[in-house]
Amino acid sequence: MLIVCQAGFENLLVRELAAGGAKVLAQGPGWVRAESAPAELAFAHWTLDAESPVQGDSVNALAQQIADSFLQSLQGEKVTEPWPCVFGGPAELVGLGRRISSVEAAFFERLKKRIARVAKLAVADLPRGVGPARGLAVWFTDFGAAVVGRNLAINGPRRMADDPLAPSRSYLKVEEAYVVLGREPAAGETVVDLGAAPGGWSYSAAKRGARVIAIDNGPLKGGALDHPHIEHRREDAFRYQPSFAKASEGAALENKGCDWLFCDMVEEPHHVLRSIVEPWLERGWCRRFVVNLKFGRVDPIALLQELRQPGSILQRCAPGLRIRHLYHDREEFTLTGEVVP
Repeated sequence: MLIVCQAGFENLLVRELAAGGAKVLAQGPGWVRAESAPAELAFAHWTLDAESPVQGDSVNALAQQIADSFLQSLQGEKVTEPWPCVFGGPAELVGLGRRISSVEAAFFERLKKRIARVAKLAVADLPRGVGPARGLAVWFTDFGAAVVGRNLAINGPRRMADDPLAPSRSYLKVEEAYVVLGREPAAGETVVDLGAAPGGWSYSAAKRGARVIAIDNGPLKGGALDHPHIEHRREDAFRYQPSFAKASEGAALENKGCDWLFCDMVEEPHHVLRSIVEPWLERGWCRRFVVNLKFGRVDPIALLQELRQPGSILQRCAPGLRIRHLYHDREEFTLTGEVVP
């Protein structure tokens, strides 16, 4: 199978695969080929199973082989719904993007001539969310070589659209995390954002109508500044504790409980886990969470193994925990999940 990841993190994906008992066959910028893969991978963006190689010296030769492979696989299969058709490859190979676009156009010319009805249902993007998908994926490992397959496993990471009012780039990470979790804050829900400044995550929730308590001694900026749905408290995020005691009308938001915990701080990951994540989950202070853990100064694979340890607070309180290295992440993991009652 072919596993696509963020370029520059292939070696960490290889180590994650090896830790899960998978045999790695080859790797390149943004991709790894392996005989198998564990069900849960943090560094994988998507996986192409049962793939086959194609090679050619020209655009037409490659397009014809891809069309032949796809048409042969369609025998006996009825296509009545939109299907993903994705062509990609490493951006690090200068000029490869133009080659891919040319092959894709030539492929569709052939497909329209043979089965126009199926061609019209093609969607040039991966499905949003997490799970299996049936379509066509073509990943170029070089100018004259690609792998082709029909069965994809979508892990959730994807490029998100920016918002000019978002105070920081980190806004994109929480938007992407909603895709992985399959849920997002909604009107009437409450969010506690620890380490909120400059407010990208708070703004993301507030623009959906959620009420946000933003905890940070630093200032909020952009669309988060003076937002009517954001209450900014200049407090230490590590010392903050919500109060769920009965209060009079108009008192603090968290007196009704907290629907979401947000946390994205440049801190040692174990400090964040022990001081914030574990107590919040174990005490039931939140129902869902999006937390970033920076792994720049620790071994990320060792950290992954700790997070996945059976019987840990994370696994016990949030058995559906998803750990991802997102498209918009740098040296960090994004954790998303729902807390069991």
